[in-house]
Amino acid sequence: MMLRISPCLILVLSVLWTSCSEQKTETYTPRFAKEQTAVMEDLSRFKSRHIGKEVGDKPWIAHVNPIDLNQDGLMDIVACDAKLNEVVWIKQFADGRFEEIVIGENMRAPVRVEPSDIDQDGDTDLIISSMSVVFPNNDKIGAIFVIENLGNETFERRLIIEGIERVVDTRAADFDGDGLLDLAVGQFGYDQGEVRWMRQTAPWEFESEILLSLSGTVNVCIDDYDGDGSLDFAAIVSQQWEEIHLFLNDGKGNFRSQVIWGSTNEDYSSSGMSSADVNQDGMPDLVFTNGDGFGPNPEPGPKPWHGVQWLENRGRGFFKFHRIGDLGGAYSPISVDIDEDGDMDIVALSSFNNWNEPKAVSMAWFENDGAQRFSKKILTYTPTHLLTLASARMQGPDSPLTLITGGFHAYPPYIEDKTSRILIWEKPAE
Repeated sequence: MMLRISPCLILVLSVLWTSCSEQKTETYTPRFAKEQTAVMEDLSRFKSRHIGKEVGDKPWIAHVNPIDLNQDGLMDIVACDAKLNEVVWIKQFADGRFEEIVIGENMRAPVRVEPSDIDQDGDTDLIISSMSVVFPNNDKIGAIFVIENLGNETFERRLIIEGIERVVDTRAADFDGDGLLDLAVGQFGYDQGEVRWMRQTAPWEFESEILLSLSGTVNVCIDDYDGDGSLDFAAIVSQQWEEIHLFLNDGKGNFRSQVIWGSTNEDYSSSGMSSADVNQDGMPDLVFTNGDGFGPNPEPGPKPWHGVQWLENRGRGFFKFHRIGDLGGAYSPISVDIDEDGDMDIVALSSFNNWNEPKAVSMAWFENDGAQRFSKKILTYTPTHLLTLASARMQGPDSPLTLITGGFHAYPPYIEDKTSRILIWEKPAE
């Protein structure tokens, strides 16, 4: 007997299929990714040196951020020390020296610091995301602090919120157009987690709205992703979800959420995300890594599917997935023109690797040929356990490009003479 399907049913099924397929740009991600290009070494491009305190015993530097905190025209570095529960300011002087100053104590395992003039008094304040405990924990122990800049290189610690799932990322923007800076917040939690936005209703007063209740948020990124003139934000969610969510803003703080990418591999291990215009078409894209090793696994390390990828913004909330390259234990992707040829390259770290292997890659850059075809080049095999990465021109816009890294020695093996705390990577003098 022949099964007859009515034209109306076909139309309905077609509409449903189109609607569902538009929710995720990439529904299925291969469990293994094949390296597409030859790997080359580029070990002499940068030379590293320690700045700040001595390395000490297995440092936990969770985040570094280049910020001209005293507005003297020289780039400083602000860092989160999750082991010592401190936020430190590594102040640069005109002769290239650096001095480390503790500007935030008892910060409850700070893991991210973001600059923002949150009180709009003309100087740079610091928004601090606090996990309280870095490793898996189900308690509501997260917090957000602001280190308020009082001027004259003095600071005051303010508690914005506490008693919530562990906070991993907080960014500021005026989402509702009222002239006050609001907050987009990612909370990893463990079995629980959230993405929220916090509307600033009066100076230093906020009210929260939960936009997503899933465990494992790693980063939030703010930009105008749909080109309508209002700021949106995206969140990358790890754990068993392994998705990227986009929160589109109508300009008044009303958000419409959609999943723009997802993996079916529950061990995909999403680890970081940043916003950048990779193909320089005027629309912000998203670059992200997978290679996380924090968690119950007693021996975290590289997996064949770990690496770096980008979501190309095709407009109106639609994105196309592109694999950039393989990198075991990949973390902390940034977009920067390393070779200064006019296009955007990608740099990423390997935080969880087989560190007993002398050729385990610690940092790599993916060279863009100008048509978004990327070639992997190894920048260094040492030190190991690098977790956080940033770039800056430390002595003004015309100075050479510098990379900054922080070491987070979470799991053995710890290799003698391969540990680090905070490093700057400079181009050798010609």
